[in-house]
Amino acid sequence: MVSIRLSRGGAKKRPFYHIVVTDSRSRRDGRYLERLGFFNPIATGGESKLRIDLGRADYWLQQGAQPSARVVTLMRQFRATAAA
Repeated sequence: MVSIRLSRGGAKKRPFYHIVVTDSRSRRDGRYLERLGFFNPIATGGESKLRIDLGRADYWLQQGAQPSARVVTLMRQFRATAAA
């Protein structure tokens, strides 16, 4: 099964996450099919906190990819800010 989930990067105590499409059997930070965006939970100042390519995300959802609970929340949040 294909899933859309977060892949962790960044330094110790300074997390940075990539939103990736991956095979559900692969490791958290392992191989992925496509990178859709990023989530920076500790963004400050002019830094962007969240960016997602919604067109590609919708494509993968139509193909049957299952998003994680956190990714669903982030996509909902990004759609709300993009619409405003």
